[in-house]
Amino acid sequence: MAFGLAHELAPHGATAVLLTPVWLRSEAMLEAFGVTEATWQEAMERVPHFAISESPAFVGRTVAALEQDPDVARWNGQLLSSERLAGVYEFTDLDGSRSDAWMYVPEVRDAGRPANVIGYG
Repeated sequence: MAFGLAHELAPHGATAVLLTPVWLRSEAMLEAFGVTEATWQEAMERVPHFAISESPAFVGRTVAALEQDPDVARWNGQLLSSERLAGVYEFTDLDGSRSDAWMYVPEVRDAGRPANVIGYG
């Protein structure tokens, strides 16, 4: 989808990307875990690796960073994750974390380490 849109919009100077969070703490997800954004960490008692979930604000910060990037066209046609762009644009989630599921899974979960949003990567 991003590739096709990028091709169609390029002559107009527009950039098309697909942006995805990795594990979004959406309202539906919070409701499913029986927590709120203010108490989301309580869900880690049942699912410890919920530690790497992202707030909607994290995704919003990603969109804001893309919008402010004068070289945003470098991303044209790509599928991007909020965690990848957080490293590029150097921003964090509301709690100061910058989750990276692709590092977290092998370095924390698969290694049997305690769930934590810091100390890996």
